[in-house]
Amino acid sequence: MTVWKTSLRNFFAHKGRMALSAVAVLLSVAFVSGTLVFTDTMNTTFDKLFASTASDVTLSPKDAAVDDETPRTGRPEALPASLVDRVREVEGVKDAQGSVVSLSVTVVDSRDKNVGPTSGAPTIAVNWSANELRSVDLTSGHEPRGPTEVMVDGDTAEKHKLKIGDELRTIAVTGDFKARISGIVDFKVTNPGATVVYFDTATAQRELLGKEGLFTQITADAAPGVSDETLKASIASAVGGAYTLQTAAEVADAGREDVAGFLDVMKYAMLGFAGIAFLVGIFLIVNTFSMLVAQRTREIGLMRAIGSSRKQVNRSVLVEALFLGVVGSVAGVAAGVGLAVGLMELMSSMGMELSTGDLTVRWTTPAVGLLLGIVVTVLAAYIPARRAGKVSPMAALRDAGTPADGKAGLVRGGIGLLLTALGAGALWAATRAEEASAGSLWLGLGVVLSLVGFVVVGPLLAGGVVRVLGAVVLRIFGPVGRMAERNALRNPRRTGATGAALMIGLALVACLSVVGSSMVASATEELDRSVGADFIVQSANGQPIVPQAQVALEKTPGLARVTEYTWVEATITAPGGKAVDKGLVAAEPTYARDLRRDTTAGTLAKAYDENAMSVGSDYAAEHGVKVGDELTVAFKGGERAKLKVAAITSDENNVDKGVMYTNITTAARYLPADKLPRSMIMFATAEDGKETEAYAAIKKSLAAYPQYKVQNQADYKQDLKDQVGQLLNIVYGLLALAIIVAVLGVVNTLALSVVERTREIGLMRAIGLSRRQLRRMIRLESVVIALFGALLGLGLGMGWGTAAQKLLALEGLGVLEIPWPTILTVFVGSAFVGLFAALVPAFRAGRMNVLNAIATE
Repeated sequence: MTVWKTSLRNFFAHKGRMALSAVAVLLSVAFVSGTLVFTDTMNTTFDKLFASTASDVTLSPKDAAVDDETPRTGRPEALPASLVDRVREVEGVKDAQGSVVSLSVTVVDSRDKNVGPTSGAPTIAVNWSANELRSVDLTSGHEPRGPTEVMVDGDTAEKHKLKIGDELRTIAVTGDFKARISGIVDFKVTNPGATVVYFDTATAQRELLGKEGLFTQITADAAPGVSDETLKASIASAVGGAYTLQTAAEVADAGREDVAGFLDVMKYAMLGFAGIAFLVGIFLIVNTFSMLVAQRTREIGLMRAIGSSRKQVNRSVLVEALFLGVVGSVAGVAAGVGLAVGLMELMSSMGMELSTGDLTVRWTTPAVGLLLGIVVTVLAAYIPARRAGKVSPMAALRDAGTPADGKAGLVRGGIGLLLTALGAGALWAATRAEEASAGSLWLGLGVVLSLVGFVVVGPLLAGGVVRVLGAVVLRIFGPVGRMAERNALRNPRRTGATGAALMIGLALVACLSVVGSSMVASATEELDRSVGADFIVQSANGQPIVPQAQVALEKTPGLARVTEYTWVEATITAPGGKAVDKGLVAAEPTYARDLRRDTTAGTLAKAYDENAMSVGSDYAAEHGVKVGDELTVAFKGGERAKLKVAAITSDENNVDKGVMYTNITTAARYLPADKLPRSMIMFATAEDGKETEAYAAIKKSLAAYPQYKVQNQADYKQDLKDQVGQLLNIVYGLLALAIIVAVLGVVNTLALSVVERTREIGLMRAIGLSRRQLRRMIRLESVVIALFGALLGLGLGMGWGTAAQKLLALEGLGVLEIPWPTILTVFVGSAFVGLFAALVPAFRAGRMNVLNAIATE
């Protein structure tokens, strides 16, 4: 009990000194808790949506696309309407309805502006039926009563300022058609961002499926007392096995599985960054307790002199850490809920509507947050607690504080150098790997070993690096600069730990910057070398190019050629009998000029001859295929064909690596017209000297089809750069959490250091050091510590990034580019971080009363 009372008294006596460590714990726990609450809320939202829309049993075609996938043909697979009556007559069926659902549409307003979502969610066109009343309420107007009327969901109407009577144009593969808004519906549960439009059944069948008398799925409700599984079995027995049958639970599970991949990636990525923040926070906590123990040396010595055992002293420090962990973790869990709400608001502003009414806080979330925060804090305080336990009773006779640790331990330095050398060796092995899978293992090992090595050897490096930085940065400030340098050098272990916290975040920033810049540079070089077309036309969300848009493109003046390009699913069997589901690119012969591919054998142009194809060099080597061989190609949904290999393309290229080519007319010969995929991308080349005019003309021709992007090569490169840049910005934003915690570490180290040097500061003030000089000294000390961490982190990160790029070179991304502007900006920015971190400690030091400071023990 005495230990608990002593620990509690000490905790509150030093609560100000522990505040920043508590904030570090709070931030880390908040990130973990917020991530868990946010993903649990997303799961709840989608579960409620799936539960509200699913019937007891759903019947759909065997080859129907996954719910969130746009069919490559642009037209959903369909069922005969007569099947509805057959299902309705099955014993146990209360009612059956036919539905038309298409994700292959674009809806635009009277100004040709796309009213679909920008968040990546689909635009869904459906027929209005009693089924829809499961998930929506008709809140204004009336249901569509003919081909000139359409209903929209309320979220879309509000976002795009649509009202009853406004005209919308729906673009489908079967053609464009216009209708005026007759009604608006509101969802009973949260709609996560999709745009939904409703037509009467006949219009939906005719305009979305090409003719009346077809449905994309049939839903059946069970009579009272009939289970979903029983009903499914009865319907299967009645209609045969040519269809896919799913119960409501199976539909929900399939939908949940569709979104699980996205949610899991986001969840584990955010938890990974929270883990980095925890790692950085460990350095802060270790430093805090190490300095508190050092400042209480006399107090601990007195406790030992009056009978406290080493275990009691050790336990006392650990109990203080426990209090710190509990306070920080409880606040962190509460802050995590607020963070989750903030993330939901952010997602809503980006178009994914999420309701705080679905906010889900499972009991596991606070349990995990509290457990992580407390365990990490107590473990971080273990080493300082052991040091406290080793304080002897004789320490009560010495001044408070410990002598400056002028030299880092030789054993520690040796271990750090060994780990760093092993890490460097693993990174070197990664650069020499012949396969990316093997190299990635070496890369991971090298990153871990080199990071740990730098952390361990940090105090040894501090002496040399800080002296160099001092000579370059501090000496110009005269005696104040030299004092700041000596303060940073007086305890290399502390300086090393403080710098290491900043080093981790900046190492990851530098590594990802190198990888991102190298990817963009490699792709740009490959595009310059390989792409011969002037313009690329494609949809941002994977929709096929509708025939009317293709005709508009082909009729554009100033174009020398236009090339169709699509992907055909097929199983390919080599002469040896081995079959693989690989598929082919079906394109027009002009594609051989639009994308310049090197060949190791044969002529690529001949691959577009009748019943001919090409294969990649890796496939040819693996299966012993050579020019002149015949491969059996079984087109999905079509016939088998014997295609002769006319060329083997080199897989040294990154664009279309491993792709097999054939003529689109060859694919059309073996596929029914309704199974031939529409072009996903189209390429265009301008007549000589008319590139600018042709670019403007294409944009004008496709202005009525806003779902398609028209890009010249410069646009395409910029788009690639922007995409990588956006991804890196998201990662940098998440890493900012770790950097914030590291900055708190610098602030805490300086604040505790000021307390530790109170008498020294008083004496310096007494012999003539001004307040301004004192503040400058502390700011310069902070700057040199921040630059020390930045120098180590950026150097380490560039090493990681260089090794990672060598692995990317195995995948065709062979250009290494160091983003020096970013690296230099981060390094200079670290100096400002140091200045910012020192503001409060320097201000407090400057306000000290000289006489009171000299009298401090």
